Amino acid sequence: MIQSIDYYAVAAPLILALTGGLVLILDAFLPRRAYARPLLGVITLAGVLVALGVVVTQALRDGAALRTFCVPEGLAGPTRAGLGALPAGGGPEAGAAGAVAGPSCSFVVDDFTTVFAGLALLAGVVVVLLSMAELSHTDIPVGEWYFLLLCTLAGAVALPAARDLVMLVVALELVSLPVFALTALRRYDGRASEAAVKLFLVSVVSTAVMLFGVSLLYGMTGTVYLDRLAHTLAEAVPAIDTAAGRVSVGSRGAEQVTAQMGDQGISSAYTSSLQITHDLPPVVTVAVVLVLAGFAFKVAAVPFHAWAADVYQGAPVPVAALLSVISKAAGFAGLILVLVAALGSQAPVWAPIVAIIAALTMTVGNLLALRQRNAVRLLAWSSVAQSGYILAPLGVLSGEAMRASIAYLIFYAVMNLGAFTVVMLVARRNGGTEIDDYRGLVFRNPLAGLALAFFLICLAGLPPGLAGLFAKIVVFREIVDGGGAWLAVVMAVNTVIGLYYYVAWTMRIFTPVQVTSPVQVTSPAGVPSGADVTSGAGTGVTSGAGTGVVPGAGTGVTSADGGDEPARAGDEGPDAASRRGRVRGEWLPVGVAIALAGVVAVAFSVAPQLALDLVPTAFPPPG
Repeated sequence: MIQSIDYYAVAAPLILALTGGLVLILDAFLPRRAYARPLLGVITLAGVLVALGVVVTQALRDGAALRTFCVPEGLAGPTRAGLGALPAGGGPEAGAAGAVAGPSCSFVVDDFTTVFAGLALLAGVVVVLLSMAELSHTDIPVGEWYFLLLCTLAGAVALPAARDLVMLVVALELVSLPVFALTALRRYDGRASEAAVKLFLVSVVSTAVMLFGVSLLYGMTGTVYLDRLAHTLAEAVPAIDTAAGRVSVGSRGAEQVTAQMGDQGISSAYTSSLQITHDLPPVVTVAVVLVLAGFAFKVAAVPFHAWAADVYQGAPVPVAALLSVISKAAGFAGLILVLVAALGSQAPVWAPIVAIIAALTMTVGNLLALRQRNAVRLLAWSSVAQSGYILAPLGVLSGEAMRASIAYLIFYAVMNLGAFTVVMLVARRNGGTEIDDYRGLVFRNPLAGLALAFFLICLAGLPPGLAGLFAKIVVFREIVDGGGAWLAVVMAVNTVIGLYYYVAWTMRIFTPVQVTSPVQVTSPAGVPSGADVTSGAGTGVTSGAGTGVVPGAGTGVTSADGGDEPARAGDEGPDAASRRGRVRGEWLPVGVAIALAGVVAVAFSVAPQLALDLVPTAFPPPG
């Protein structure tokens, strides 16, 4: 069997893979000069931007979805999947013996694909910019870093296009496996090594659980294609007509099996939820639960959340940002594909489970975030809580649930990425990531302080952060319309809890620090030393005597924000100019990342309908 490949459909992940290979080759042959690290970063950024351009052109094109790696039309499906398996089915127009009238494809580029691929690549641009600052003055191997990052992005772009279980699992692992290697690249760092081991163990366990569920689904249906899987399961679910007193199995007139229930019709006991799913083997329910548990690990949903805070804190800030947005978006893309596209007929089984997981996730995440004093750990638990909000619409049986979840994910990704960009700036300048390190940030760095405050207000859902408020309203409306009143109440309570730590962090940004007064210290010869000393700070200066000497006075002191002021003119060494140039080169990418996230956040706050316009109205899209 020869399959034709549509290279335009697979262009985005292919470009990322080729760029990764190019980066590795250049890293091996380029001389170890100062320009090598930024050059590799620029090449990586260019590859991500080219892939993003391809995704944009795919999104703007008219016509049917792009499909490749397809099963030829008319190829018969399996006549028997296994012992006790469900009847073999095909596509939507399957005929007898499971023959497929329309081709089933492994890779499909439609509106759903372009939304998630575009989100992953936009987030990838920010992560690459943060990586350029992270790698500027460290011993982290730059070639390996960018190669692993591009592999993760390739998986994140390929995953929403996957339409069979095998490709779905492979793409999800391509997203996950490079991340713990990225975490461990910061050698001789015990916390980073611990985070990498925890993430590795979680990834292995979640993959094993999910593969067990996938194998059960394949064994019972005899297919790995999502459309065939959905058709086979839908054919086996009985359609109960209480008025006529009969149960119909299947949808094809010639093959319907009708069971008359007697003169008294179907009793209420017979039509209970336990009886509705009795025609499906119990192993199908087990498979659904196992697949759901595997994805719950990936998105850090309760009770599979314990790894999040330690991994986020131990990983470099760019990797933490990648985990919170790109990895999470890929996990939700796979979850929506499996639940909505393949297991839609099993919604009565998985929807209540998802609703309970969503309620627990948002509650536990918010309660744990209340106790955090470290900025990265707070964002980690906040990310867990946000996962609960994204899951909540999927917990109600509503046709618009997927749309609400994707819309909230888009808003969350922009705001969370923006918060991580400012955290990176403060961490590199101050050398600390505690919440108290942000006290008075708006006075030391007005742009960074205002940007972080805006991102936090958006995450809290307060004006003027209308993007976050609009996202929460969309989710609330969908939950209420779907009949999940209790879940809406839980979400409302958790939104109020989340306000506390977001507003508390924001207040620190606008709280001025203790004013320091410069003290003129004179040497015994009566010549001013020019050192600025904080009064009462324990600097070793004897007050009142006027003769205390600060060791190293005049050699550059620590500024209010923790950064080093430029050395005095008389003490400037020959490499001072190059040092200032390196500092400018280090902060420039972070500044661009903050500006990029800020512009998108403001645009979504001014016109939040822009995000909803990006979300597909149906899945799978027509055509």
